[in-house]
Order: sequence, then C-alpha cells, then structure tokens
Amino acid sequence: MRTNKREIKNAFLSAFPHTLPVLTGFSVLGIAYGVLMQTKGYGAGWSVLFSAAAFCGSMQFAAITLLTTVFNPIQAFIMSILVNARHIFYGISMLDKYKGLGKIKYFLIYTLCDETFSITCSVEPPDGISRKYFCFFISLLDYIYWVAGTFIGGVLGEIITFNTKGLDFVLTALFVVLFAEQIKQKENRWPAFIGIAGTVVSLLIFGRDNMVIPAMIIIMIVLAGSRRKLCR
Repeated sequence: MRTNKREIKNAFLSAFPHTLPVLTGFSVLGIAYGVLMQTKGYGAGWSVLFSAAAFCGSMQFAAITLLTTVFNPIQAFIMSILVNARHIFYGISMLDKYKGLGKIKYFLIYTLCDETFSITCSVEPPDGISRKYFCFFISLLDYIYWVAGTFIGGVLGEIITFNTKGLDFVLTALFVVLFAEQIKQKENRWPAFIGIAGTVVSLLIFGRDNMVIPAMIIIMIVLAGSRRKLCR
C-alpha cells in the first residue's frame, strides 16, 4: 500500500508542473465563462454544473447563445458536432497512449480536451513514473482548473459588473498560445503548416460558416499521406 501511495504521489508531482500553463489559461477562461453565464442570468451553480458535466470549453461558450434564445435542438446538435468534431481526430490518435491503462482510461476519455491532448502528446512520464497515474493527474488537474475557474467567475460575476464585450475571445487566444508553443519544436512545424494550409483552402472553397469539417478532412488526408515523413 505504501509503495502504491508513493507511486501515485510521484506521478502527481511529475504531472503537476506540466499543467501549470493550463492552470493559467483555464483560470482566465473559466472565470470569463462564469462571468458570461452570470450576465445571462445563470448563477455560479449552473456554470459549475455545466462545466463539470459537459467539460467542452469552446462548445460551452457557444452554448451561451443557445441558452438565451429559442431552443432549436437540431441547430444545437449540428453546432455541437461542428465545434467538437476535432475530438474525433485527436481522440483516435490517443488510442495507443491510453492502451492498457485499465478503468482509468474511461475517465481519461471523458476529460480529454485540447490542452490535455497537447500535454499528453508532447510529454512522456519520467523514468520510474507510472504512465497510468501520470496521464490521470494531467487530466484530473486540467478538469479541476476548468471547473474551479468557472466557479470563481460565477461568483465574481455576481459581485462585479463591467462591459463583457469581447470576453469570449479568450478561448481563441488560448488556442493561439498553445499553437505558438507547439511550433517551437521543429518536428511540429510540418503538421502545423498542413493545418494552416488545409484551413485556408477549406475557407476559400467552403466559406467561413462551413469550413470546419472540410478543413479537418483535408488535414487528415494530407497527414495520412505524409505519415512516412512525419515518422522520420
């Protein structure tokens, strides 16, 4: 039992430093989301419940509009697919990473988000550290950061009133920062170029409102065709 506790503790201590950038980003994003929900009449309790159950930051921001207009289930369904379709692609790429991790795997799947994916893909657990608990704590900490930030934002929204115009841009800003951090590594630059080029082509052909799914398909096809080059 002592050995198991030590193993878990060491995994936590190894995982925590890698999640600090997400702590910073999710604190700001969660607070922004909580404040925006408060301005629409949804208190901290609703914000936290939504974050804990859904845990899909970009769709949660998009859902604020759905919550404040006449509900259209078909529109909500299509929007959810468009906004979260990227999860299919990077979820598939995590099959090998999460293979053989036992029941914890289901929690890892449930809490997989862009930031957790970015860390898990780019960081390997140090020698002697359990991969299972290392991945678990990265996912758990990121999840806690988001829910806690939402709660703080919901509470602050009840106390402080200010103009929230443009506040929802913080999510886009975080993705830009994560992208900039990834392309610092040489091996990530070719996939980054493919992503940018595929997105531009999709935008030009399908337009701003219909570009997401086609862009992902283009990127997936090109990446699959460039697999040998990427694996060198």
